[in-house]
Amino acid sequence: MTLDEDRPPPEWLGDVSTGVDAWTKRAAAPPPEDTTAQGPFETVAAQPPQEPPDADPEAVARKILLDQLTGQARSRQELADKLAKKHVPDEIAGRLLDRFEEVGLVDDDAFARSWIASRGPAGAGGKGLARRALAQELRRKGVDDETAREALDEIDPTDEEETARALVRKKLRSLQRVDDATATRRLVGMLARKGYGSGMSFAVVRDELAAAGRESADQHA
Repeated sequence: MTLDEDRPPPEWLGDVSTGVDAWTKRAAAPPPEDTTAQGPFETVAAQPPQEPPDADPEAVARKILLDQLTGQARSRQELADKLAKKHVPDEIAGRLLDRFEEVGLVDDDAFARSWIASRGPAGAGGKGLARRALAQELRRKGVDDETAREALDEIDPTDEEETARALVRKKLRSLQRVDDATATRRLVGMLARKGYGSGMSFAVVRDELAAAGRESADQHA
């Protein structure tokens, strides 16, 4: 066989490594992928991740209020304090609270009555608090005195006395082993902590001790 002189010389002629590549068909490693490439003919610098836009302060405040009111009534002052702790601007907080009042979601009158119904005399919660204790709690909740007074005036004095008697009878069961003077002191103290006046407290305790065959401290005097 004779070498064809008209055939062009191979590309690798004179370069051994190129010749070896040509004979062995060894593929060159592909270049590293350019993560900044936007197309076959254009590259741009990689952009840092964009921060999400700030949330609408009013929408955030509205969600806070709705979360606070879910399953539980709250006074306007309680809600205002919560918004302040979350750094909601006063102007936004006041406007939203006004709007919530307009639609009945915030109602201090209804809140006061609901609070008394759950914690006052004949309340289902078992607290049995008297007017004085309820008034203090409503004040701490931010309910103004006039609104609280109107709600408290609806308490039936008979319910208050009957609740005091029920509390004394229940507590008396745990005082079987103490003397009458000690029992009287503890029972009157218990009623005082729940807001009952001293006159009613001593009268109720005396009656309930007598009904149980015991004597109150004032009967010993």
